[in-house]
Amino acid sequence: MSNNIESLQKEDRIFSPSPEFSATAHIKSMEEYETLHAQSIADPEAFWADQASSLTWQKPWDTVLDWSDAPFARWFDGGKINAAENCLDRHVAAGKGDNIAIHWVGEPGDTRDVTFSELLTDTCRFANALKARGIKPGDRVLIYMPMVPEAAVAMLACARIGAVHSVVFGGFSATSIKDRLEDSEATAIITADGGWRRGSVVPLKANVDEALESYDAVESVFVLKRCENEITMTDGRDVWWHEVTADVSEDCPPEGFDAEHPLFILYTSGSTGKPKGILHTTGGYMTGTATTFKYIFDHQPDDIYWCTADVGWITGHSYIVYGPMANGATQVMYEGAPNQPDWDRFWQIVADYKVTIFYTAPTAIRAFIKAGDHHVEKHDLSSLRLLGTVGEPINPEAWMWYHEKIGGGRCPIVDTWWQTETGGIMITPLPGATPLKPGTATRPFLGIDAAILDETGEECGPNEGGKLVIRKPWPSMLRTIYKDPERFKETYWNEYEGIYLAGDGARTDDDGYFWIVGRLDDVLNVSGHRLGTAEVESALVSHDAVAEAAVVGRPHDIKGQAVVAFVTLKEGIDHGDDLAAELRNHVGTEIGAIAKPDDIRFAQALPKTRSGKIMRRLLKEIVSGGEVKGDTTTLEDFNVVASLQKED
Repeated sequence: MSNNIESLQKEDRIFSPSPEFSATAHIKSMEEYETLHAQSIADPEAFWADQASSLTWQKPWDTVLDWSDAPFARWFDGGKINAAENCLDRHVAAGKGDNIAIHWVGEPGDTRDVTFSELLTDTCRFANALKARGIKPGDRVLIYMPMVPEAAVAMLACARIGAVHSVVFGGFSATSIKDRLEDSEATAIITADGGWRRGSVVPLKANVDEALESYDAVESVFVLKRCENEITMTDGRDVWWHEVTADVSEDCPPEGFDAEHPLFILYTSGSTGKPKGILHTTGGYMTGTATTFKYIFDHQPDDIYWCTADVGWITGHSYIVYGPMANGATQVMYEGAPNQPDWDRFWQIVADYKVTIFYTAPTAIRAFIKAGDHHVEKHDLSSLRLLGTVGEPINPEAWMWYHEKIGGGRCPIVDTWWQTETGGIMITPLPGATPLKPGTATRPFLGIDAAILDETGEECGPNEGGKLVIRKPWPSMLRTIYKDPERFKETYWNEYEGIYLAGDGARTDDDGYFWIVGRLDDVLNVSGHRLGTAEVESALVSHDAVAEAAVVGRPHDIKGQAVVAFVTLKEGIDHGDDLAAELRNHVGTEIGAIAKPDDIRFAQALPKTRSGKIMRRLLKEIVSGGEVKGDTTTLEDFNVVASLQKED
């Protein structure tokens, strides 16, 4: 029996870029991409040095890459750079200070437009306020904010003075805050009284206060007034943002820091229950995010870009703050939920601001499908020219809906594969060059040496499933797990010498396109066949009745594992007596009899992280009869798990 993952899904639809799109794109053809990619892999240091030179450096680097202490990389050693200067000052100096940086939309309907000059002034003032409270380079600062422009200001102010920020998503609990405070040993917190979410105020300051009941190393808490909800202020420790920035200078020169100076720590949930602090540094990360944003989103000067992520996730770091702002992009930032007050809120914003580039998650797309097309059809989306997806593989039927209903059949879709750990996008179409197939992230980005290896380390052939790896270091890669270098080596570098293990199963097709078939720990072993959960889920969602599906395995005496599918249906559809059998047969037709679910469970909702990823680990624990344990701090709604356990 082979240990490799079998991949049985087929997709024959191809959508080539229009000649009109390609004509103005940064990369205009597949031939151009293949030439550039081959050159970038033959000499990655020359490629990345060329990209880094588009940034503003206060001192040039001495060496492009030092890989002598692998897997601990050093990029652009000897160079000095300031991330905030690259996002703000250089655009103002170039005469673009009056350009809008952020069109901000609050959930209740309030709006603001913030120019690059205004953002620079706000950042300098807040950076001086941080310094006045004793915060210095290398200090860790926890940021727990709603989606307001000040969240970006907080990050950029930390970067400006060399403090290391650790953003915690504004939906997390006091326990999550405390865990991250203890690991990062942060001495300051930047928060708000509250933030709006689904028509209610999230009590951000109260959550901070609760976390600080059992963590006493925080000396300063900066509080932004957003919702004007009642809060408690502790004398000496807590200060109002508007008060500490009122009388400070707006002059705060950007200090040049070493390229390897830490920029931020971002915590991801770990299967052990202990969050992992992913550490990113400055020069390489800025190079990676600025380059990928420019080429993958084909950014042009008149674009209005909107990434719907939260700054609390890596997508918000890389593709709301650092990548777009390094490119001087004008973007939309929205505070609230996609269904507040109704499911057309996103499309209203697209129409109002004439958004041209829209980047969201497959889980949101499936929620829009479930809510019904009439929400989309109310609004003029003709300004859109490019769509993107992020967070997990998008199943082909959701891709087709996105292409037709949101993109009007004319917009390329960049289906991007990357991770908190990679810092920037790794595998993606280039919209002016790459013929698209629904459900695949297509080919590696320039400078990225991605491959699929078998258990022995040999490269897999077309349509052979294996382990997704990156064979050469890249600038935006994580440098370590904070305070745990052994865990860093064990988690990412232990399988193959000097090669990064992504933790995903994948295959390439006959065109060299990468298909992600699921996390390696989500692979099913059915009667000697190793199947990726993503393919079975995709087959289920291709049925007209299904909005979303999650597939896990449970122990089976004969087959090793039985396939269990959790399914949510589209609005107005009743599962009846026959639908489960119909769905089983549908999977058999789409993939093969081996993949037919043994058990289909209809659910009102699936357990998800707050960034929208389905927590299959919890479903696995439910179907195996065990208690739900491990890290649940990223779970959005524990009631979903409770209702599924009742049905079990």
